[in-house]
Amino acid sequence: MTACLRLALSCLLLIALPLSANVRQAPEPELRALLQRTVSEADSFVDRYDAEVWLLDMSTRLSRYMPDAEQRLTLLKQVHHEASKAGLKPDLVLALIHVESRFDRFAISTAGAQGMMQVMSFWKAELGREQDNLTDNATNLRYGCTILAYYLKKERGDLNRALARYNGSLGKTIYSGKVVGYWQDYWYVKP
Repeated sequence: MTACLRLALSCLLLIALPLSANVRQAPEPELRALLQRTVSEADSFVDRYDAEVWLLDMSTRLSRYMPDAEQRLTLLKQVHHEASKAGLKPDLVLALIHVESRFDRFAISTAGAQGMMQVMSFWKAELGREQDNLTDNATNLRYGCTILAYYLKKERGDLNRALARYNGSLGKTIYSGKVVGYWQDYWYVKP
């Protein structure tokens, strides 16, 4: 194969990949109903000491990505609240955010996913909540944590499969390996 032909095929592949990522899967009715209930609902720490220890620890880790301490603490409280509400570990959610958006609330993927947890915008229409702003951290976290918790339950606790579903890459391990790697190496909190 000539170098020119290889280059042309590579360019064609690069163009075709984003188009295939935009194919929309119909959401499962059970997930739609769960999201609708959760989004319609409006703290998560057991005691003040636990809150202070966790917030200080995570704030220190997050400071390289979010220099403003007030913004960091606000985000961390929201992550802890929404993750706990969904039955997820807050540090796992931080790892997912790290991979998805590197803590950029205005991140938008080529497939149209928005916000820190990279939630697909079609969910707003599915829930009849077109007014929701997926770059608002509280809204994005509520959607994202609910979706991840649903997939974790659907996969009977198999984190790798749940993360792959979340990312739309079921059957592949690159994405889930990356999230788990960030979780273990950077965000994990020992019980």
